[in-house]
Amino acid sequence: MAEHILFLTGKLAEANLRRVLTAIEPLPFTYEVHQLGISVAGLMTAEMIKRRLTDTKQATRIIVPGRCRGDLSLLSQDLGIPIERGTDDLKDLPEFFGKGRVKPDLSQYDVLIFAEIVDASQRSIDAVLKRADYYRQMGANVIDLGCLPDTPFPHLTDCIEALHAQGFKVSVDSMQTEELLRAGKAGADYLLSLKESTLWIADEVAATPVLIPEQPDDMDSLYRAIASMQQRQRAFFVDPILDPIPFGFTDSLVRYHSLRRKLPDVPIMMGIGNITELTDADTAGMNALLMGIINELNINAVLATEVSQHARRAIREADFARRLMYFAKTHQSLPKGVHRGLVSLHEKKPFPDSLEEITQLAQAVRDPSFRIQISEQGIHIYNRDGLHTAQNPFDLFPQLNVTTDGSHAFYLGVETARAQIAWQLGKRYNQDEELQWGVAVEASTTQQYCQPVAAPAPMTESNYKTYRCKMCGFLYAEQKGLPDAGIPAGTLWEDVPTDWFCPLCNASKTDFKAI
Repeated sequence: MAEHILFLTGKLAEANLRRVLTAIEPLPFTYEVHQLGISVAGLMTAEMIKRRLTDTKQATRIIVPGRCRGDLSLLSQDLGIPIERGTDDLKDLPEFFGKGRVKPDLSQYDVLIFAEIVDASQRSIDAVLKRADYYRQMGANVIDLGCLPDTPFPHLTDCIEALHAQGFKVSVDSMQTEELLRAGKAGADYLLSLKESTLWIADEVAATPVLIPEQPDDMDSLYRAIASMQQRQRAFFVDPILDPIPFGFTDSLVRYHSLRRKLPDVPIMMGIGNITELTDADTAGMNALLMGIINELNINAVLATEVSQHARRAIREADFARRLMYFAKTHQSLPKGVHRGLVSLHEKKPFPDSLEEITQLAQAVRDPSFRIQISEQGIHIYNRDGLHTAQNPFDLFPQLNVTTDGSHAFYLGVETARAQIAWQLGKRYNQDEELQWGVAVEASTTQQYCQPVAAPAPMTESNYKTYRCKMCGFLYAEQKGLPDAGIPAGTLWEDVPTDWFCPLCNASKTDFKAI
């Protein structure tokens, strides 16, 4: 028996939903669209569905709007039919019914990240621990203590011990043999870096060394150092040194490639800071490309840092990139359409709605609340009084008649500014939501990006609140909502549109207080 899906929606979205479903036919299922008697589909709740859905149309599955609130598992038990949330935006339904429906597992990787604190010798132990904790949160596996030339590091041993006490793996990066020897005797896990002429240090300490050439292009000395460590039966990494652009970058990539072809099983490290730190370009794309190369060459570790302010998320980007590339390698697929974590500036489908579609939607609106959308033509703002289009928010403001309402004007200013940024860059804009910048901003950890979104907890009568207008005393009860104004029963106060007005005195939402 073929699957039969019932799509639940609202009045304003019904036509668009039907249009999208028709456009992606043929589908491996039959379907019906049911309009639940509310204006805004995004305000739908599980309780509302329970009250209003009297006929499930012999459906084998029900799909509700992505922003539907409430416990769908209980509703599914009551109706005896699987229920799931669809997409926040209707235009994403084609991906929902394709491979985008399966959330990728980005929890795995096979590259270690050494995060360098380049000026560790000039920091206090507490400052080193604070920076190390930040790097660990960003995804680092090993904290690298950088030693500066001609700069004493009297607290090196204390730093190593303090980091170990906090559960960190520690490497020490120095050009001075005395510092490397002292670090190894203090218990450092890794030493960066030893050359053929300084391999004697490895005989005196247990730390795992990273081997480099005597000179950047002296690969013969590096191969001799490798052979010597293999004879010692000691663990090590090899780093042929990645040179900056335009001072030998391509030739240095060739060195890594030649090393891997000659020694397919030797652990290799690549220091990527010479590219991310010394190139004035956004680092997300650089980290993605570098991790792609690292993935193909089976490089085992990277040394990264965040010194330049333009590289202030480089560790986090490297962490996400290694996961993305590992996923692509293990699934034998392109690193495309998996996750938008490294897509910061532009999006593949920035304008899901055309001006014609927005115009049709605006013509169906019957309330004073402003809706804001963008298309290739610019920013669009509309309510029952009409649709206005511009590419600059300053050109829209005189049309909105909010000059006497400061809070409302402020809200519309914030939203139209977001819309302008999204339009200029080619990003998705959804009213009342912040723009999405991937891992470039402070947000959830990479692991959290990859976890399914939990359904909101079910509401009980005691959870609902009531708000009183300070101007006229009008009461808004979350449990009852205002169905006549398009606000369904069960709509929480924070979900009431910010530009909503008191129906009695026209006071703004900010003039209400919980009681």
